[in-house]
Amino acid sequence: VTENRSDLEDLHLYATPREQRFRRFASLEHEGQLYMTPYDFIQAVTSDEPKHAKKWRSLSKQELNQILMETPPVWKGSSKLFRNLNEKGVISYTEYLFLLCILTKPHAGFRIAFNMFDTDGNEMVDKKEFLVLQEIFRKKNEKREKRGDEEKRAMLRLQLYGYHTSTNSVLKTEGEDLVPRSYWDTLRRSTSQALFSDLAERADDISSSLSDTTLLVHFFGKKGKAELNFEDFYRFMDNLQTEVLEIEFLSYSNGMNTISEEDFAHILLRYTNVENTSSYLENMRCSIPEEKGITFEEFRSFFQFLNNLEDFTIAMQMYNFASRSIGQDEFKRAVYVATGVKLSAHLVNTVFKIFDVDRDDQLSYKEFIGIMKDRLNRGFRGYKPVQRYTTFKSCVRKELYSR
Repeated sequence: VTENRSDLEDLHLYATPREQRFRRFASLEHEGQLYMTPYDFIQAVTSDEPKHAKKWRSLSKQELNQILMETPPVWKGSSKLFRNLNEKGVISYTEYLFLLCILTKPHAGFRIAFNMFDTDGNEMVDKKEFLVLQEIFRKKNEKREKRGDEEKRAMLRLQLYGYHTSTNSVLKTEGEDLVPRSYWDTLRRSTSQALFSDLAERADDISSSLSDTTLLVHFFGKKGKAELNFEDFYRFMDNLQTEVLEIEFLSYSNGMNTISEEDFAHILLRYTNVENTSSYLENMRCSIPEEKGITFEEFRSFFQFLNNLEDFTIAMQMYNFASRSIGQDEFKRAVYVATGVKLSAHLVNTVFKIFDVDRDDQLSYKEFIGIMKDRLNRGFRGYKPVQRYTTFKSCVRKELYSR
């Protein structure tokens, strides 16, 4: 990989934004295929750029086997799994896409996700069923590939999937390409077709030609014979969401039990297309002169709500709120009715103070829903750094913590 570095850098021109981000954060290479470590993945979803310039380190078969031998089983999973594994793990491009899907899905969607993998309906998912995911995402990517040098595109596919592929798709017919679909939608539509296509058969070929990964060993054991039940699958997804939120929260809390309302605003705005973020921060600063702080439970409940944003939007339309502004009580009630999530009065007030730009104590569709839909694209759009303002109180908190 090092010898052909210049040639491989050219592949960036043929990659989609998701592929480019994966290649930028990945740090390992094994037999021509690129991998992220768990640390790389966390960086990819919480940072703009890697902390250090990435040089793909070649991983020997012996080193890979040692990493996989130390992978804990799924029943030992926790909300610190990725942090504990750190650099001792390998995540493929397909698994990267799958993990990104998880981060933006509501808990109610976990059962749907499990049933999509459980193609034989036995309430368990085996390794072969999970590997169908590889083919589904690969075929979606083939439809989106940029035209150009066929040799370069073949090299890119080898980097991302570990084997050469043809561009014949069994998932879509002519005309379906006109409607762009998310990876989640593609997964939902395509797994139901898996038993009626060549995908399930291809899973056997894939399994024999590809190296195991940390996720495969975590789910299905070192021999690949274990099966995954829904309880363990749910726990893994919930732990991953919690872990990423904990990392974001801790990066601002400086060891305290809360983050400031201003820091909460920074986190909400960091992945959006808002151009003048300073106006939102200044608006909130004037509206909340006394800092009370946002606890992790409040922080987590808000992002659980955001993962249900689609249902909330429907509820707003049903209540006829989408065409006019709503107050805090209406907002809080609509959130609970649509998502089952209870937001604290202080959290709702903070959200209003951030997004209520005209300061009428009402929240419009444009002021909130549109911006938060951008926020759900975590990592898919470019990171937008927000200028941080240091307040006297936050300085005091940091000084106390440093002592």
